[in-house]
Amino acid sequence: MDSKYDLGVDESRAIVYVRPVRVEELPEDLRNQVQGLKTLYAVHNADGERLALVRDRAMAFVLARQNDLTPVAVH
Repeated sequence: MDSKYDLGVDESRAIVYVRPVRVEELPEDLRNQVQGLKTLYAVHNADGERLALVRDRAMAFVLARQNDLTPVAVH
């Protein structure tokens, strides 16, 4: 099949990637700030740079959209 399909992605908006991060993998100073949580969600740009860490997945998607970015989940 050689036909184009519109996936509904606004190409003018940059894509960011949302992925879970285990708190135990974070530096100690960050671990001390997230008492009681086992997982945070990171928002990364296309180059892999971490732009933000947030409490939950939904918040990561909202944060990206509020900043005119298109979030994509990474599994």
